[in-house]
Amino acid sequence: MIDERNGIDMQGFCRIIAFIFAWLWACAAGAQPCPAKIVRVVTGSVAGGGADITARPLAQRLGEILKTQVIVDNRPGAAGLIANELVAKSAPDGYTLLLTPGSFLIVTAYLNARPPYDPLTLFAPVVQVSAYNFVLVVHPSVPAKTPQELVAVARARPGALTFVSTGVGSNFHLAGELFKLGARIDMWHVPYKGSPAAIVDLLAGRADLMFVGIPAVLPHVKTGRLRALGVTGLKRSALLPEVPTVAESALPGYEINGWEGFLAPLGTPPEIVARLNVAITEILAAPEMRNLWASKGVEFLPNTPEQFAAKIRQDYESTGRLLKAAGIKPEQ
Repeated sequence: MIDERNGIDMQGFCRIIAFIFAWLWACAAGAQPCPAKIVRVVTGSVAGGGADITARPLAQRLGEILKTQVIVDNRPGAAGLIANELVAKSAPDGYTLLLTPGSFLIVTAYLNARPPYDPLTLFAPVVQVSAYNFVLVVHPSVPAKTPQELVAVARARPGALTFVSTGVGSNFHLAGELFKLGARIDMWHVPYKGSPAAIVDLLAGRADLMFVGIPAVLPHVKTGRLRALGVTGLKRSALLPEVPTVAESALPGYEINGWEGFLAPLGTPPEIVARLNVAITEILAAPEMRNLWASKGVEFLPNTPEQFAAKIRQDYESTGRLLKAAGIKPEQ
């Protein structure tokens, strides 16, 4: 039976639930061995960075369920490539996992890896743990209060508007390029090495606009130092309910968002992947985790490893088309 709201095979999902709880009961009773080693959750983020913030509450609760120590291992650098390679080369035994944003998995495979690779040839998807929108914000000096008005300004001043991002090929860069292509406008892209510096220059008026994660600029939107024009998903954000989507206000069909997920090395036994999928799903179903995710403007919908793999495949193909259309190439 398929749940029409999100496409989940409910019968298959229930079978996995029954399997994992039987395994956990047997583990607790001593009929099967519990994890015998420390489980590492590797991220390409620095301590306090995006995936690290997601990893820490999940690691703590996962350790409680698996009855073993679960640690977060930060391996920043090369837009996630260092963390990706470490996990891909680890033993496929369930003791080393990757928690990554989609951009570190997919865009990095195109722009940073030598040679480029298909993520599904290196990893076994476990579960997608989050999905979130970005927001288009402008400096108050920009004479636009909606995405449609911004398109008009950009068409009247070709190449004059500056949009900043957190780097070439970043989610925020791709959101801007998709906007440019859909609206048939020209804007000047300036990449930064992170959100803080880009936001500082945007606040100072040294840049005109930015696509960015909502929590990072929400205080500035509330105080009027930045103006929010539109969100990048197909539905409005609970953090900015009064702000329309770009799709509803200017570019029908426009959609780009971010996500994070767990992956294991390719070849990890399916039963281990299933155990991890359901354990993490149980954690994210708890009220305190739902509240934490909601406070960050993040959603979680239960998904199977197969559904997560399909999501990665879809995003890998659509990102490749966008990179080609926008002329974004690996930096030499």
